[in-house]
Amino acid sequence: MAKLQITLTRSTIGRPEPQRVTVRTLGLRKLHQTVIQPDNAIIRGMVNKVSHLVEVKELAE
Repeated sequence: MAKLQITLTRSTIGRPEPQRVTVRTLGLRKLHQTVIQPDNAIIRGMVNKVSHLVEVKELAE
């Protein structure tokens, strides 16, 4: 299964609470932090919700 490399590129300061919660749920705590998540519909939905705050790369296995 493919994986996604997700990096927080913009701050959550001043963003609505649901967006902050989504970023935290993805496992991102600090600016420029990167996490690896499985590529599934749930993660894709969260990424779409905060796409203006994160950068996503697909990792092949």
